[in-house]
Amino acid sequence: MSERIQINTSPYQGDVDFSPLDGLEPSHAALDLVSMADLLRNTFVYPPHSIYRNVKVAGTGFDPAQDMHDGPRFHYPFQSALAPERPPLGTVDDDSLLQNFHQLLCDSVARTTDGMRSPWLFQSGGKDSTSMAIALAEARPDTTCLTYLGGMEENEVSSARFVARQLGLRHEALVCEPGRAYDRYLAMLPRMPLLTADFAALSYADLATEVSLRHGDGIIDAIGADEYFGTPVHNKERILAWLARGIRLPQALFTSRLVSRSFRLCFILATLQMNRFERYFPGSRFSDAEVDALFGRDISTSSRQRLEIFRSDIEKAASKEAIRRLSLIIVGSAHVAKGLYTTSAMSLRLAQPYLDESLRDWVFHRVPGDLLIGPGGVNKLLMRRYIAQRFEELPYVKTKGCFRFDLRGLARQRYDQVYAFAEQTRSVLPGARQWLQTHRRYLDNKFFASKFYLLAITLPWLLSRKHTPKPNPHNECLS
Repeated sequence: MSERIQINTSPYQGDVDFSPLDGLEPSHAALDLVSMADLLRNTFVYPPHSIYRNVKVAGTGFDPAQDMHDGPRFHYPFQSALAPERPPLGTVDDDSLLQNFHQLLCDSVARTTDGMRSPWLFQSGGKDSTSMAIALAEARPDTTCLTYLGGMEENEVSSARFVARQLGLRHEALVCEPGRAYDRYLAMLPRMPLLTADFAALSYADLATEVSLRHGDGIIDAIGADEYFGTPVHNKERILAWLARGIRLPQALFTSRLVSRSFRLCFILATLQMNRFERYFPGSRFSDAEVDALFGRDISTSSRQRLEIFRSDIEKAASKEAIRRLSLIIVGSAHVAKGLYTTSAMSLRLAQPYLDESLRDWVFHRVPGDLLIGPGGVNKLLMRRYIAQRFEELPYVKTKGCFRFDLRGLARQRYDQVYAFAEQTRSVLPGARQWLQTHRRYLDNKFFASKFYLLAITLPWLLSRKHTPKPNPHNECLS
């Protein structure tokens, strides 16, 4: 029987130790095909599972004292409805709240970056990274800010550069070249402990390699505040959740003349096929029918069943916001994981100051609810006021930014390479070559380019692990 390995990946529990995975041999670590289906359906592996059948992870919502291999239980206690009575708005001095927030964030920055000689902040230009930069200017003024220009849809470089320069921090920018980013990802694959297919994974690989080349030894990531600040559900999310009906549509519909050139039509039709809760996960992904075709068998059912471990919390959720927050906790495992896996592969330190127990607990207990989600669904009102102490309204304080990536450029530049990977891994994903052949002419549509991206992430991983498994339907369903 394979050795059973459990890794604590919760950022609240200290540094993550991947050393139990060092030197795994084929006989000790079989790849989990249901986890591969998770990646293609949702971009991440449902926790507590991992890409290996005998490796489980204990992330946020799981007690690391539990055995993740044997009946693990999930519960996230930081839902708004579970909070003790918070102080009403107006009963707590605003200046005191802002000072406490600043001090807690600075303390977390100092603790998590301790020992870093040359820290780099991944600065998107949004609220989270702007507030982080303010704290860094006091606690780690030697930090360099690095902003990624992944596409022309939302250019955050000017906003991020303005913030950094006003705070006295050095700022650099990196323009996305999809072929370069992909080459950097492939170069680090052999050293990457586990796998996620987050839509910012290639951006992260590109940025982390750049930091290493510029002699940085640590990365600061402003991820994590959404978990306890909350995430309002806007009309778009409500409509998409209502449209998600789990209907299986003919795949030929998507390549029809009317639909194939329209991202919006493709996205809406894809939503009709989705599970309502899984529609909250970001991006355009493979449908259940497509995943079954890629594997040549029904495997999507086993992937979808993994949602059941979260069912109790979902059913007890007191609002749509609570359900949305749970979706972020679950998919957040992938958002955190891309940083953990990438920095591990590059031998870099990783600091995530917002994922801090003291800061989280203070927000949960001491901050009025109206300063978390304000009237009209304005999110992170406390953070906005914190930023406003130093800056007038910024372009990306209202509009959320992220590390975007040139998906269509990747498809144009690396189609032949990914097709070759599909040829070499056809024993596991026999339908990948057919999907690529059928959809090659549609890859200028981001809907299809997103799915190409998922294959570009997962196929070389299969190839890099020489112990690629032979299909075993029995093991698939039991993993």
